[in-house]
Amino acid sequence: MKNNFGNNSPVLNIYNKSNLKSKIDTQLLYGDNFRIIKKNKNWKKITNIKDGYKGFIKNKKFPAPIKANFKVFILKANLYSKPSIKNKISKYLSFNSRLSIIEKKGKFGKFENYWIKLSDLKKVSHKNKNIFKNIKLFKNTKYLWGGKSFKGIDCSALVQVFLNYNNKFFPRDSRDQEKYLTKKIKLKNLRKNDIIFWKGHVAVALSNKKVIHAYGPMKKVVIMDTKKAIERIERTAKLKVTSIRRI
Repeated sequence: MKNNFGNNSPVLNIYNKSNLKSKIDTQLLYGDNFRIIKKNKNWKKITNIKDGYKGFIKNKKFPAPIKANFKVFILKANLYSKPSIKNKISKYLSFNSRLSIIEKKGKFGKFENYWIKLSDLKKVSHKNKNIFKNIKLFKNTKYLWGGKSFKGIDCSALVQVFLNYNNKFFPRDSRDQEKYLTKKIKLKNLRKNDIIFWKGHVAVALSNKKVIHAYGPMKKVVIMDTKKAIERIERTAKLKVTSIRRI
């Protein structure tokens, strides 16, 4: 479709309104494709094809939709100007960025005018049996409302990015995620990879005793004792668990 394009920036902010002072609702990673709903001189209103999320991006030229054949599976992949570690540049791609490798040379793959280590990539068809296998990669990553990358991430993005990595659709916001998952679990039956929801917040169970979440009050992604996390959120934010869901 003529209104479909691909994001070729490492991370691209999607704003709630066509104003840089507006809040950042979410982000596009490299290789995320989008559809333009309308545009003017300075802004485009778009839909993220991956999850249907709508918002505004700055108006600039974008390529045709990116037909990715590889995806980044480490937290932060270095880019190079030539296929050599001596030619590292100050650009990076985040986990689950998707790219089209057009040439391979030694241990490197080329996309656009950049090179990346093939060891940092998996084929786009790759899936982990354990969906949240590598979620600890994000431990201590800065909390950022609307963020989806190694530079900063929020609670619902931390969940979504791993479902997306495994080629599964999953909504962007926690309230929609809770509705999307229909299998309810009691706390006493909590197990690895179950997802705990509060109003406006979400965490992933690493086991029946530990959770990981992008936690605003601590300004980073943290691993916490499950019961202590539930008690702390209830005590400080006056929020009780609304449900526990199983994928």
